[in-house]
Amino acid sequence: MAEQVLIQFRADKKLKQEVTEIYESLGMDLPTALRMFMNKSKMVKGVPFDVRLPENTVTKAEAIKAFEDLRAQTADLPEMTLEEINTEISAARAERKKR
Repeated sequence: MAEQVLIQFRADKKLKQEVTEIYESLGMDLPTALRMFMNKSKMVKGVPFDVRLPENTVTKAEAIKAFEDLRAQTADLPEMTLEEINTEISAARAERKKR
């Protein structure tokens, strides 16, 4: 067996717990998954998955503006009672059953 070394790094506690649960459901522990990552990196001579920025990104300010615009569009819509909402839902379900 090749000489082994200890590798340490910091990670978000919640993230570590979430990925640990994922790997455990796959029948392996986190150190095994990390060794697999390193071996695959060696095989492909790089990061073993696509690493790119998304083409479309939305800033927080843009998201808030979009939300406010949608809210403004619906501001003048009449309020519906719970009975009206349930009647509309029932009608939509009945129409869907006909298809």
